[in-house]
Amino acid sequence: MTTIKQRFLIASTVALLAGTSVSAMAWGGGDRCDGPRGDHSGPRAEKMQQRMTEVHAKRQADLKAKLKLGAEQEAAWNAFVAATQRPMMNPKNRPDPADMAKLTTPERIEKMQALKAQRDAHMNQVADATKAFYSSLTAEQKKVFDDETAKGRGGRHGGGQHHRGPGMNG
Repeated sequence: MTTIKQRFLIASTVALLAGTSVSAMAWGGGDRCDGPRGDHSGPRAEKMQQRMTEVHAKRQADLKAKLKLGAEQEAAWNAFVAATQRPMMNPKNRPDPADMAKLTTPERIEKMQALKAQRDAHMNQVADATKAFYSSLTAEQKKVFDDETAKGRGGRHGGGQHHRGPGMNG
């Protein structure tokens, strides 16, 4: 049973993950953390990474509590959580600008295509895990999941109340 709502959910999840990667890289060519010319190493970058991990874990815990999962759904939930981890947000997974500068243009293109292929593979894993988890939910749980994932993330990078139309501040 593939409905428009399910397709929208999957597309939203994939777009959300892609937007996170793109916005993080946009700050400085993929090697910056604290603004256009910041450094990705050091305590500030580690603190940001830790905070993002904590926020992600809290969102997942909140979603799990709202879904009221049964014991038979735990395996699907665990697979979903594992697949939605964000490996590309780790600065160690990004190319070193100094190394990239040493490459020829065709070599840089190939390197970026390889990185895109990794991101695409991760997005496919997320989509597959989301579909598998979603199929394990009851109709009521699917409604909760749809409502929670359609809300967006809020904050400065996306989907907060200021982006929603009238009457959609729920």
